[in-house]
Amino acid sequence: MARALTIVRTIIGAPDYARYLAHQRAKHPDATPLSREEFARERERARYEGTGGRCC
Repeated sequence: MARALTIVRTIIGAPDYARYLAHQRAKHPDATPLSREEFARERERARYEGTGGRCC
């Protein structure tokens, strides 16, 4: 079931907060991660305003 949800989210472009948190822990351990709400807003802004949003 979890794999199916991941596939659906990837297809529709839904942001993956758990993957974001894992990336933050691995690549930016000293930075404070965004809250789930902040993350969703940032991903929406990046998607519709074309700002990208990738750090690495």
